[in-house]
Amino acid sequence: MQHEISELIKYRLEKAKEDYKSAKLLLENKHYAQALNRSYYSIFHATRALLAIDNLDSKRHSGIIGYFNKYYIATGKIEKEYYKILVGSQRVRERSDYDDFYVVVVEEVALQIKNAELFIKKIESVISDIINSQ
Repeated sequence: MQHEISELIKYRLEKAKEDYKSAKLLLENKHYAQALNRSYYSIFHATRALLAIDNLDSKRHSGIIGYFNKYYIATGKIEKEYYKILVGSQRVRERSDYDDFYVVVVEEVALQIKNAELFIKKIESVISDIINSQ
């Protein structure tokens, strides 16, 4: 694997982990909408880290999600539940960020953060497997 790609993957995974930590802190401090936002972005950056292996990227969230679905979910490399986590997290984040009067429920935030943790661990495992098989 090229050094630049390896560094990009590391950078994006670190960004994912930082957003995950921020989400947890925001939840603890009762900033629920912001916690949802950061939990989504932790998943988003982890997804981009994985896509870097195949030199795939997009300026649009829908493009990242589409690539993830096409190259990892549809091929069976990653279980469908992770696609559902990604899409569900995006949907909740958009409602929280853009819908006036959207009420964020603490249980929903906790679930999103738990899902972000599962998602990041899965992506790290898949990346490790791919790198070790090369």
